[in-house]
Amino acid sequence: MDDPILWGGIWLAVAVLFAGGEIVSPGSFFLAPFAVGATVAALAGFFGLPVIVTFLLFIVASIIAFIAMRPLARKLDLDFPNPTGIGANRLIDHPGVVSAAIPAGGAGTGMVRLGGEEWRAQGRDGMGVPAGVDIRVVAVEGTRVVVEPSNDTGLDGLA
Repeated sequence: MDDPILWGGIWLAVAVLFAGGEIVSPGSFFLAPFAVGATVAALAGFFGLPVIVTFLLFIVASIIAFIAMRPLARKLDLDFPNPTGIGANRLIDHPGVVSAAIPAGGAGTGMVRLGGEEWRAQGRDGMGVPAGVDIRVVAVEGTRVVVEPSNDTGLDGLA
């Protein structure tokens, strides 16, 4: 079991698993440093270095890769500072237009167009909004959005 070539293959498989895990998991480069470390260890194994050296190279290369990737991860995290921008919550503060009137009182829902998508909508605090009015999304509740007229429509007090 001390065959360096065999360990090179094992490290290569580990590197592929870490890289695949990084691709499918959300986050900022958590598994990528380990994939880099395992790749370095695989190369060392294929060059015939002893198994203990490949383990040490894995640890050292992973630490160096982690330190090197932190600035990029921080920069990417600054682009998405608010976790509410994930999934349907990405629609919060999005502009749109009412395509089917939203009834007052919160008894029913209307429809709004947000980009290329149609969403069921209700007015904030039971506010009714006629068709054709520009709106912005203030919340997402299940499969519908809660909207209010945009400030420039002059309908802020409409109920």
